[in-house]
Amino acid sequence: MELLLAEYLPILIFLGLAIALGAILILAAVVLAVRRPDPEKVSAYECGFNAFDDARMKFDVRFYLVSILFIIFDLEVAFLFPWAVAFGEVSMMAFWSMMVFLGVLTIGFAYEWKKGALEWE
Repeated sequence: MELLLAEYLPILIFLGLAIALGAILILAAVVLAVRRPDPEKVSAYECGFNAFDDARMKFDVRFYLVSILFIIFDLEVAFLFPWAVAFGEVSMMAFWSMMVFLGVLTIGFAYEWKKGALEWE
């Protein structure tokens, strides 16, 4: 039993150091942080409009187009990493399937770019 506990000792030391370092950094941020945020810092920035305005106000659809584009390319990377890791063992069918997938995404990106969805005025 003592041998088993001795094997876990480095893990417990590492866990203790990680918790201590995390607590020190959080406390340092609380102590040293500037508490006078300017209006620009506390303004709405995620969706482009204030969160507590009228629900029937007009908003720009480009925010959602960019977020959809981000999700599409995020999923592309999620499919591309496992394929790249196993690239040495993939068949020609898997290679050309990925090329078709990347081609479709590239065509979609070019279409969105051509339509001006990524232009900010």
